[in-house]
Parts: sequence; C-alpha cells; structure tokens
Amino acid sequence: QVQVVESGGGLVQPGGSLRLSCAASGSIFSIYAMGWYRQAPGKQRELVARIISGGITNYADSVKGRFTISRDNAKKTVYLQMNSLRPEDTAVYYCNVDQGLGAPLWGQGTQVTVSS
Repeated sequence: QVQVVESGGGLVQPGGSLRLSCAASGSIFSIYAMGWYRQAPGKQRELVARIISGGITNYADSVKGRFTISRDNAKKTVYLQMNSLRPEDTAVYYCNVDQGLGAPLWGQGTQVTVSS
C-alpha cells in the first residue's frame, strides 16, 4: 500500500517561516516528480512548487524568492521551506507524487495559517 504523508503545517505570524515535509512509502517503483499544491477556502487548488528528477524546479510566481523546494530521493521525501510568509499563503498544502505513469498520488493535506 502506498502512503503519502505530509507534516509541518501550523500557525505562524506574517513574516515567519515554516518547513513542510512529505514522505512517500510503500510500493513505489520510481518517482519522476514531487510537488506541493495548495488550496485556500473558495479557491482552486494551485501549484506552489515542483521538483523533478535531476533537481529541476518550478515555482508559482507568488512564492518565488520566498519558498524553496528540495528533495531527498533516497528517502522519497520532499520539503518545502517557506519564508517571509504572508496571510495570503494561508491554505491547505498538499503533497503530490508523480510516478510518471498512472494517476499521481496525493497526501491528506496539512493546514498552514499565517495570521497575527
């Protein structure tokens, strides 16, 4: 059975930092890409950051320069370092695992709230 588990969300003040982690486990042969998406109330889920094999990354314009995605291939883990957080970053953050074939895998989501 495959599992994708996120951790690291929480409440932080504007300007603060959080680090999200996502670990994939189970019957996963290989991982092409791992990424983070977020969904705020009343809005569609959107890509935050993604990293593919070889380390190529892409970011949403709204987080460039503030967020950094990284990956540990051996641990099948992806991280999202979020700095200079803003209230508009408040959302449920979801981890996405793309094996290159078939439907991507999703975690259950972790809440990030930026508020004073």
